[in-house]
Amino acid sequence: MSFEWLTTSVADIAAPQAVALATGPFGSSIGSKHFLEAGVPVIRGSNLSADVSTRLIDDGLVFVSQEKASEFQRSVARRGDLVFTCWGTINQVGYIDEKARYDTYIVSNKQMKLTVDPKKVDPRFLYYVFSGPEKQSEILDNGIGSSVPGFNLGQLKRHDLLLPPLHEQRTIADALGTLDDRITLLRETNATLEAIAQALFKSWFVDFDPVRAKMEGRVPEGMDEDTAALFPDGFEESELGMVPRAWPVQSFRDTINIIGGGTPRTSVDAYWGGDIPWFSVVDAPAHSDVFVVDTEKHITEAGLNGSSTKLLPAGTTIISARGTVGRLALTGRPMAMNQSCYGLRGKAGDDYFTYFRTTRLVEQLKQRAHGSVFDTITQESFAGVLVSLPSNSAIAAFDDCVGALMLRTRENLLQIQTLATLRDTLLPRLISGALRLPEADAMQDNA
Repeated sequence: MSFEWLTTSVADIAAPQAVALATGPFGSSIGSKHFLEAGVPVIRGSNLSADVSTRLIDDGLVFVSQEKASEFQRSVARRGDLVFTCWGTINQVGYIDEKARYDTYIVSNKQMKLTVDPKKVDPRFLYYVFSGPEKQSEILDNGIGSSVPGFNLGQLKRHDLLLPPLHEQRTIADALGTLDDRITLLRETNATLEAIAQALFKSWFVDFDPVRAKMEGRVPEGMDEDTAALFPDGFEESELGMVPRAWPVQSFRDTINIIGGGTPRTSVDAYWGGDIPWFSVVDAPAHSDVFVVDTEKHITEAGLNGSSTKLLPAGTTIISARGTVGRLALTGRPMAMNQSCYGLRGKAGDDYFTYFRTTRLVEQLKQRAHGSVFDTITQESFAGVLVSLPSNSAIAAFDDCVGALMLRTRENLLQIQTLATLRDTLLPRLISGALRLPEADAMQDNA
């Protein structure tokens, strides 16, 4: 390690202005009744993440009026500021970078903001320091409170930091940021691919555009003659209203095979730590990623055979059915799952049609969830939802059309995992000085 690396504290690197460190004002001062659909955005816990590549979630924001925001100037956060969660998921760290949607935010009462002195520290470097495993553990291990963990301004100020010279901070932040930018680009690509597949499903099986085109004597757009022939040329009345002729209305339950899960006994070491991914709701992917290709926990062949869990083939739709209901994933490789989920396989033998149909029905399924303690989706929930069932040939044609998009999505997700693993390997070593940048550059070139 270079002798130029110096130990300091958060209090020492905060900007000189009086409100460089501050918590949000909300609570007794303001409530949800003040939230608007536009105005000054509010950063809440849902806008932060413990995922280092997610600096700020600009979706799902709430807003307050400019007049209301002016009452809380000490809680204003701007580009270059870091945001921490002080109650609940206290290891969440956010950074308002140049790509943030807004110039100015207000932090809520469960968050706190830090404005750094740019002459002492690069805020991007500091973001990576607090996103690294050492600081993450330090925050979690020293949380205050018995039921709800807390992390307060006093604790944040006292955090010790090991800082290289400013130019080296910037270079390290650039190196890690390059990996995060590649991850972000792949996720944006996946969002586009998923949107295209969703749009095709909606056109064919929700809006019935090919049927309407044939009724009007037109050739369905973007469809060859053989595929167009799979769609009827008229509608008929049904319990769901007008549906394509000869596409019968059935319960969703009757169109799928439902597979249950299970948990191998945790007391049997031989059941755990194997090569078989074991899915629980914590492994549900981001909506645009669609696939789950790995899981937090793995089981052995003995664990699979010694419990009620089953090996799901790739292309199985998983839906969380208890507690946090309605989270979806598409298996990107064979895996098992716990008993709080269902695996869904379309009786038509498809991989993708059932997944996209389930995304359309998930809100109805959630509305039919019930339970005295936890919301639960049951087999009766699936039976209570009606669908119009296309022919197996039309379903197969859809899978063929979106197949290349879905494979690209899966490949991008695997690349994201590779890049994230590399970043997570480099991050603690770079920010501690254990790895010098030429070595890190060589590792990136091989990624």
